[in-house]
Amino acid sequence: MAGERILVIEDEEGMREFLRILLAKEGYEVVAFEEGAGAIERFKEENFHVVITDIKMPGLSGMEVLTRMKEIDPSVPVIIMTGHGSMETAIEAVNRDAFAYLLKQARNDEIKQLVKKAVEMRMLQKENRLLKQQLKKNLSDRPTIGKSQKIRQVFALVDKVAETDSTILVFGESGTGKELIAREIHLKSSRSDGPFVSINCGALPETLLESELFGHVRGSFTGAVRDKEGLLAVAKGGTFFLDEVGETSPTIQVKLLRVLQEREIIPVGGTKPIKVDVRLIAATNADLEHDVETGKFRADLFYRLNVIPIRVPPLRERKDDIALLVEHFLKVYCEGAGRPIKTLAPEAFELLMRYDWPGNVRELENAVERAVILQEERVITSEDLPEKLRARAVDRSESVVSVSNLTLDELEKEYLFKVLEETGWHKKRAASILGINASTLYRKLQRYGFEKEAEEGRQAEDLVGSAKTDF
Repeated sequence: MAGERILVIEDEEGMREFLRILLAKEGYEVVAFEEGAGAIERFKEENFHVVITDIKMPGLSGMEVLTRMKEIDPSVPVIIMTGHGSMETAIEAVNRDAFAYLLKQARNDEIKQLVKKAVEMRMLQKENRLLKQQLKKNLSDRPTIGKSQKIRQVFALVDKVAETDSTILVFGESGTGKELIAREIHLKSSRSDGPFVSINCGALPETLLESELFGHVRGSFTGAVRDKEGLLAVAKGGTFFLDEVGETSPTIQVKLLRVLQEREIIPVGGTKPIKVDVRLIAATNADLEHDVETGKFRADLFYRLNVIPIRVPPLRERKDDIALLVEHFLKVYCEGAGRPIKTLAPEAFELLMRYDWPGNVRELENAVERAVILQEERVITSEDLPEKLRARAVDRSESVVSVSNLTLDELEKEYLFKVLEETGWHKKRAASILGINASTLYRKLQRYGFEKEAEEGRQAEDLVGSAKTDF
């Protein structure tokens, strides 16, 4: 290290000179004061990496200097130094956010090592700030992937709500980019220096999800060998993204309601509430209003979550954005593979525009990534695209006349059948692509005469679900 600046405040001339010489030999620039008031004025005008202050001095005490320094720059490491240490004084120093408590009788190596650690922490804080500033700069400089009116309305709403602390419900079909919207809100908010923590409620069984969200105390269940902090507590000062909130159980919903109403959680097996400071953003691809009507989802929790709803439109409603999205994904995957940027042949682009994209932006990204990997030439043709894109486009072009003779119910039945065929009759996946909940899908299957397939699918998925839970 060289050139880092240390501010020393010590009323004893001998000790002050000793610290100046000791630290100067380590390559630090040392500025020394015999009293606190002058040091504070200097600290306001200049940048210092570390402050070392005696605790007992004429005028301002070391504790008062610590408090004033932290008011000016909360991140500066302040080392409290004393000739006569006591446990009470040490505890008070730590409570006031001192970096360390040092006895004047400490060996030279101890002093040098402690100052080195303080400087390293200060430099690390500076690097983190620069990285976050760069991240925000990249965010503001990044071209918006989308020019359609619907997606611009979404971004305009994001800009309006980002600086608030209101709870937000992001809804839309699977693959539309709901988590990206949540991250955008976080990065543009006053909480951007805090963590962004997310969890998928549909990916975990209830007991594990409860422990992950709220934490648990040792001995609360088999395997709980130590206390565990919940993710809602980990997200302190930041944003918590609750994906697939519609998949939560009634027990979890009650606890989430407490988070929103009281801003506190109770760990599994615990009795004392813990305050949490997070901004909650939830997301769903289900029809929560319908789930409220059927009793699957609590009405009070829904209204607490639905303070500011943001709908992310499916890709089929904003096809003007496909060209920009393809250009972006081509750049990402070509550069990632160390290849020249590829282009799309006109007939390939026409296929992309004619396809309905039930998997939305995620499906488009997967198609582009696949084409980049398979095509070694500079131009991606229609043959490099997934077979179902070409088949769907052919089916549509051949059935334009016949489609006009179908009723809305017949069209819906045909579309349901095709989506189920493509997903191997996996009901939950099909419901996600269709943007409806599983119970709605089962009713439609029964309505269109697919009772047998619906029941077989329900039994198969129950077996899979129970196997995952047991595991």
